[in-house]
Amino acid sequence: MNIDGIPTRTLRAHPDQRAIDIIDQTRLPHALHWVRVATLDEAAHAIRAMQVRGAPLIGATAAYGLAIALDFEASDTRLDEAIAVLGATRPTAVNLHWALARMAKVLRPLAPAMRCDAAWAEAAAIAEEDVAQNAAIGQHGLKLWKDLIVADGQTLNVMTHCNAGWLATVDWGTALSPIYAAHDAGVPVHVWVSETRPRNQGLLTAWELEQHGVPHTLIADNAAGLLMRQGKVDAVIVGADRIAANGDVANKVGTYLKALACADNGIPFYVAAPRSTLDFACPEGADIPIEERDGDEFRLVHGLDRHAQPSALRQLPAGEDVANPAFDVTPNWLVKAIITERGVCAASREGLLTLYPEEAGG
Repeated sequence: MNIDGIPTRTLRAHPDQRAIDIIDQTRLPHALHWVRVATLDEAAHAIRAMQVRGAPLIGATAAYGLAIALDFEASDTRLDEAIAVLGATRPTAVNLHWALARMAKVLRPLAPAMRCDAAWAEAAAIAEEDVAQNAAIGQHGLKLWKDLIVADGQTLNVMTHCNAGWLATVDWGTALSPIYAAHDAGVPVHVWVSETRPRNQGLLTAWELEQHGVPHTLIADNAAGLLMRQGKVDAVIVGADRIAANGDVANKVGTYLKALACADNGIPFYVAAPRSTLDFACPEGADIPIEERDGDEFRLVHGLDRHAQPSALRQLPAGEDVANPAFDVTPNWLVKAIITERGVCAASREGLLTLYPEEAGG
């Protein structure tokens, strides 16, 4: 995707320096700041502190974090320690654990002296596959958009929630990939961007859409239902942090409410995600762990002060009791379709198996 017209990815690997560079997404949209990650602890912090966000990017970062961890020592003990440290950073996004399991499968049979180079190669493969899969999601989603357009030149109004764009992946994005594909193909498209409290990931979506030149409007989360009722939304598309075997979808908290509003207004609700987000070992949404994050994410509001310096404003006393679940689960019956790199399917076990028949024995 583009920043100031320059094609850019969210992650830059430097295997010769045993380090990666990431965009510090906690600084967006006010400042574009790259951070060097060169230790296991720095990789774990980047994931835990949400310097990197989005399930696919978390997975790729974890893979590179494991490669970084094996630089000076690649024993079985070090491998197990690094996997445990990285695996404990975020509980809901299955891509994290998928990436670590894939890395472990490749590395464990190797002699320690061979593991470091192999880890960097496998992490690079995961990153490149993410880019290719997300590009494919964009093309499959573009076909759906063309079915929704009833007249030449009509603007397609799409709503999204959280950030499932380029910033949430290595490149292209998941839910935004079909939007970028439509824009690049000359299809008139406008995006309603939900702010997504309390971490305001919607601000990141607005930032990247602006960088790529896609028309968009930022809205308060609670304005979504009204816009749907007014006929100003043609479709809603979101990403996912985990999709259970039956098609239930865990995504950023607030997603379920948008799916309900879609059902009430006859608006299609789509979910876009790559294979690494599908968890065939998880029977249904009720089995997905929901991350409870620090209450200060809710008690404090972050932005720039009058001197344009990063600042935090307290909106609640430090002792105020708050709940801060990071995700919710949308049941499969509210999902019109799931879009993956292999195509489009119904949100059900049967539907997912049409795209991934190799999982039928699981």
